[in-house]
Amino acid sequence: MQSGTRWTLGTLLGSAALTAAGGLGLSFYSDRIAREAERLVPQDGRHVQVDGARLHYVDRGSGPAIVMIHGLAGQLRNFSYAMLEPLARDHRVLLVDRPGSGYSTADDDGEPNIVEQAAIIARFIETLGLDRPLLVGHSLGGAVALALALDRPDLVRGLALIAPLSQPQDDVPEAFKGLAAIPPTMRRLMARTLGTPMSRLTAERTLQAVFAPETPPADFATRGGGALAQRPDAIAAAAADLAAAHADMGALAARYATLAVPTAILFGRDDAILSASLHGETTAAMIPAARITIIPGGHMIPVTAPEATIRFVADASARCA
Repeated sequence: MQSGTRWTLGTLLGSAALTAAGGLGLSFYSDRIAREAERLVPQDGRHVQVDGARLHYVDRGSGPAIVMIHGLAGQLRNFSYAMLEPLARDHRVLLVDRPGSGYSTADDDGEPNIVEQAAIIARFIETLGLDRPLLVGHSLGGAVALALALDRPDLVRGLALIAPLSQPQDDVPEAFKGLAAIPPTMRRLMARTLGTPMSRLTAERTLQAVFAPETPPADFATRGGGALAQRPDAIAAAAADLAAAHADMGALAARYATLAVPTAILFGRDDAILSASLHGETTAAMIPAARITIIPGGHMIPVTAPEATIRFVADASARCA
């Protein structure tokens, strides 16, 4: 009986050692992929410390200010891919990585929700002394822009929302179901071990789903910043953002009738991630005097339909000058 117990204990210890070794190996692999991603997509701008985060941002051009906020699992190159330089001819354009995304970090490894991220971007606007910029938000960045305008309408002159997450919804888009399945208490551990290998395996399928029905450009991983989404910290942040959106959107949507800044919304008719009807037309009907424009395309129109998206932003800026 005692030797059986020793054998069982030894087996368990051996299994634990193998598990630990496997986890360590996955962690090393994830770190290597993260370093490679950062080599392919280096920092483009500078950093500023605000209360709650150290934010990475790009600042180009002169004229009326525009602040652009990217979506879930994205970073500022989603906008610099095609929109930055044309808009910067007549505007001062600032692209900012949301806290935890790209090269921005939240203080104390925090996971700020939608409203907290909006407050951080508000402090970014104040710290840089921007004079009531037009706030542009894509996808989940649209939710952050809406929260900021609801809480601090004095800081912005208007909203230009591109395929924004703007309504509560129970179903998770297929492309993000893996993120939604990560338990909150395991985010950091799973992102550092299983997250990056799984992200690598499903990267092509996920990218196809996010761009559907259009085809992702071949250089999106580098020029569009997509490679950074496979880093463990980015995976953990995206999972936290997805959970925060599920928790926060109902309360935000309930306040849209009080929104006091000019608002314009642009959607791709065939968006496979967010419904143009629910997140576009329904939201526009709830916001006083909001304008809604539907164009051909999917969810990633800042990349796939840059001319129409640039015109939309420039027109929104002119209307609320």
